Amino acid sequence: MRASDAERERIAELLREAVAEGRLDMDEFDQRLETAYKARTHGELEPLVQDLPAPGSAVAPVGSSAPASLRGSAANWPARIGGPATSTGGFALWGGFNRKGRWTVARKFTAFAMWGGGEIDLREAHFEDREVVIRCFTIMGGIHVTAPPELNVEVRGIGIMGGFGEGSNEDGEISPDSPRVRITGFALMGGVGVDRKRTKAERRRLKEAKEAELEARRRHELQGPDDGGPGEGRKKL
Repeated sequence: MRASDAERERIAELLREAVAEGRLDMDEFDQRLETAYKARTHGELEPLVQDLPAPGSAVAPVGSSAPASLRGSAANWPARIGGPATSTGGFALWGGFNRKGRWTVARKFTAFAMWGGGEIDLREAHFEDREVVIRCFTIMGGIHVTAPPELNVEVRGIGIMGGFGEGSNEDGEISPDSPRVRITGFALMGGVGVDRKRTKAERRRLKEAKEAELEARRRHELQGPDDGGPGEGRKKL
């Protein structure tokens, strides 16, 4: 069967997600993306994603109207929920603490900082349960929480001669499969900040994928309709 422009775009989106997750290197992504934009039939599109299942499920058929899975850190939520907690809290007095990288957040995580600071990074973290409460208390100190844009985060805290709230936010749609994280507590003459942003590695992969996609589109457009690409039918019309 002939492939539509929408189906070519859906395959391109799956390839972008794959490179963002590290499943494809940039050379493989570039080659497959160029082939996708040149493809005229389902038989040419399907092999491009046969070895790239979305985490926890199979890739939908080319003709399916099901939306593509979320990219990057949001794509693997089911595998990141469950398992024993590796940390139930953090404490800093005239010093600091950090929780980042691959770690498992307890159902109730309590952080305290006095004349010191703490860092809680959730971008690569796992979660003991789908409902997680992070309690942050600081006195003349600071605690910084970093979450991926797709994580469902609710911030409810009190700042007394200080601040408690969200900071910078990168664009991203909250995933319905993500755990729900409630951040509560208070800051006395200090601050608790919550930022939503991707890791540097993920931002770099997404940028490289976008640049490769634009280059593939440019090459496809320069080749014109004579090579039998998808623009041929429209040209004749």
